[in-house]
Amino acid sequence: MNTQDTQAQWEQLMKYIDVNISSPRKEALIAMYEKLADRICTAPASSHATRHNCFPGGYIDHINRVIKCAIQLYDTWTILGANTTTFTKEELVFSAINHDLGKVGSSTDDYYIPNDSEWHVKRGQIYKINPKLQFMKVPDRSVFLLQEFGISVTENEYLAIKLHDGLYAKGNESYYMPGLPEFTLKTDLPILLHHADHLATLIEGANEHQNEEPVSEIKPKAKPKLSGVNDPIADDNLKTAFKELFG
Repeated sequence: MNTQDTQAQWEQLMKYIDVNISSPRKEALIAMYEKLADRICTAPASSHATRHNCFPGGYIDHINRVIKCAIQLYDTWTILGANTTTFTKEELVFSAINHDLGKVGSSTDDYYIPNDSEWHVKRGQIYKINPKLQFMKVPDRSVFLLQEFGISVTENEYLAIKLHDGLYAKGNESYYMPGLPEFTLKTDLPILLHHADHLATLIEGANEHQNEEPVSEIKPKAKPKLSGVNDPIADDNLKTAFKELFG
């Protein structure tokens, strides 16, 4: 991404905040983003070449696309009669803006840093997670950063940010598959944000890899040989056992 593209992405993000977020959170968000601007504009969205937006500036490109998808999907949901009354449009856009904020890192250190292992880089692992950082899942760090900068988060926004990976994150199962009615989510905001994030990621993946050759160094793992397969003795034993059981 060149400097001109980066500037356009930054201006688009600031416009989303200005148009969709009300005061005083608007001013607090802008202040935080301006403090983190260098990393907001240069961070990748993922660490591996086969994943979405693994390049400098990939993060802000992804965030703007998720916001756009979220707004479009909100309109589609509303037109088709889905329940969009349990959350506000501001909550949706706020959650989209900040859902991956943890990928920027802490208030002082990057989350992704260039991989210093040539072996891994050749196999597509372009970045690695900064070992200096306290371990946190990305959604947890996103919410932590917001509170560190004094930015309030509604209950709906907290859940949307926390659960935006859907069932791809195993820890989300108890929210999406509760089992009991009293444990069911009272809002579909996390589902809508997950749809927007997933759609944006699919678009980015298609754009990046449609004409791309596979990484030559990445070889498929050999399928394990199952014990007894094509073994005449084992086959005879199985046939004998089958006849004894079923005649």
